[in-house]
Amino acid sequence: MHVRQNSFSALFIAASARLNSGVATLHIKPVQSLDAPELALYLTLKRVEEHERAGVLVAANIKVVKRLLASRYTVISALLTPAWLEKLEPQLRARTEAELPIYVAEQKVLETIIGYKMHQGALAVAKIPPQPDFETLLKNSPRPLLLAAVEGIASAENLGAVVRSCAAFGAHFLIVGETCGSPFQRRAVAGSMGTIFEQPLVRVDNLVETLTTLRARGVRCLAAHPRPGAKKLAHADLRGDCCLVFGAEGPGLTAAEARGDLDQVRRVHLKITLLT
Repeated sequence: MHVRQNSFSALFIAASARLNSGVATLHIKPVQSLDAPELALYLTLKRVEEHERAGVLVAANIKVVKRLLASRYTVISALLTPAWLEKLEPQLRARTEAELPIYVAEQKVLETIIGYKMHQGALAVAKIPPQPDFETLLKNSPRPLLLAAVEGIASAENLGAVVRSCAAFGAHFLIVGETCGSPFQRRAVAGSMGTIFEQPLVRVDNLVETLTTLRARGVRCLAAHPRPGAKKLAHADLRGDCCLVFGAEGPGLTAAEARGDLDQVRRVHLKITLLT
């Protein structure tokens, strides 16, 4: 990492002293290039599998960064322009991490990030927290239940939009089937607009079995499908415990999912697409 010994560095030495009066000890580190090992996660934004294996997520726009800083997620570091360092000072000071590295670079430096054009000048890396299991979420959710389940969602942005919709409609939790990507990859986190930091969800290995378990416990599973004659969402009976099941963007629910929920699918078809 290269540090300039001039007014640019002096600005952040002063800022560090000011910010460190809060709960978190903030280590303000001005950078001239992004080749330092500790910045590697910011250079691999398209390698979502690497981030998942490392147990981290990346917030890559300012609204999501702000919501991350307001959440209970553990923040590992932030990469900001000088302007965003100044604007985010109150939230950064309020963090509860013992130490929090804050890397600061000019916009032109951030725009050198490989494979990703930086527009807003604010990124942050956080740990993906341990997720509650299906039984725990089911036990702790108040009744009547409003759940959502997804299978085969190919677009990370669409998966994020489903998370955002669950938060908007007050779903108790979202069930992410085994054929979906990770809801914690960068584009999904961005698509959720940061609501993933508060919206409960669970990833399951077999969605058919999970829906069967729900039905056995009296939860009606309703398939979202645009077939002729399907009821519109406004006309569907959502009283009592229910779970809305969404399929892939193109083909919708697979035959396996439909067979696993055949009785309920025949009774109620919701003429809707992904809630965005």
